[in-house]
Amino acid sequence: MHTITLIRGDGIGPEITDATLTVIEAAGVKIKWEEVSAGEGAIAKHGTPLPEEVIVSLKKNKVGLKGPLTTPIGSGFRSINVALRMELDLYANLRPSKTFPGVRSLYKDIDLVVVRENTEDLYSGVEHMVGHDAAESIKIITRKASERIVRFAFDYALKNNRNKVTAVHKANILKLSDGLFLETARAVAEKYPQIEFEDRIVDNMAMQLVQKPQLYDVLVMPNLYGDILSDLCAGLVGGLGLVPGANIGDEAALFEPVHGSAPKYTGQNRVNPSAMIMAAVLMLGYLGETEAAARIEEALAALIKEGKDVTVDLGGVAGTAEMAAALAKRIRG
Repeated sequence: MHTITLIRGDGIGPEITDATLTVIEAAGVKIKWEEVSAGEGAIAKHGTPLPEEVIVSLKKNKVGLKGPLTTPIGSGFRSINVALRMELDLYANLRPSKTFPGVRSLYKDIDLVVVRENTEDLYSGVEHMVGHDAAESIKIITRKASERIVRFAFDYALKNNRNKVTAVHKANILKLSDGLFLETARAVAEKYPQIEFEDRIVDNMAMQLVQKPQLYDVLVMPNLYGDILSDLCAGLVGGLGLVPGANIGDEAALFEPVHGSAPKYTGQNRVNPSAMIMAAVLMLGYLGETEAAARIEEALAALIKEGKDVTVDLGGVAGTAEMAAALAKRIRG
């Protein structure tokens, strides 16, 4: 029996969370969910979007499943996602983007994994106004954080039978900060001779991913580039509605869809739950429930390929709950 922290999220979060719980239950995994509230829904009850009970629960249980949370643009409270990563030192953000046959896309045979450093770079939030007419943000890159994220990428490649790791940077311009990241990546790569290593400048990497994404495998990079390029990779396989994310540290892990809370669709039973379901697949793999994880992923792939009991964006007519029910039935056999 696993005890796991559950955050349903804002907007469409509760709907796709319910769908995911239905699927996990069908796979036969025994889980005790410890539900806590974060985001806009927590403000009225707790006066803060990130109550202390959320941190306490995640530190205790070590594993959490989270729906999307709303982050205001340009004002309001700081990103809860960033705050959770910082508070729990979830330094590795893992975002796999994989082709599902049956999904409308310009590409096929995509199988990419972005490993994004999660705790520093411009996301450190060290910024201030310079007078009234300028703002300054400080980009922080450290040897320690660079080394552990690159090591994480190589260890992931070894564990998952991946052949190549590509470090992404802008060291040609940012010679000190990104230069340090690249220097550290090269040093770590020497300890993994069985894995091919290369590096790419970030703007060139964006072009390469559009032109010939099949040439790449595991991509490791600082925080901001990872945020941007992981969305690009999602676009190659049909969009954010299919892509999960994992935030992993030495002491805890938090799994989530990478898309937003889509408040305009709240309560309409029409959103695609696949990204949240795939986040659960990552979580189950992390917990050692590999057989259940594989069954869910295989059943989801078959359901999407068939194209019948899926949501409108996937070519079907099913609602969120109906798609989950069809998937659960397929899993049970």
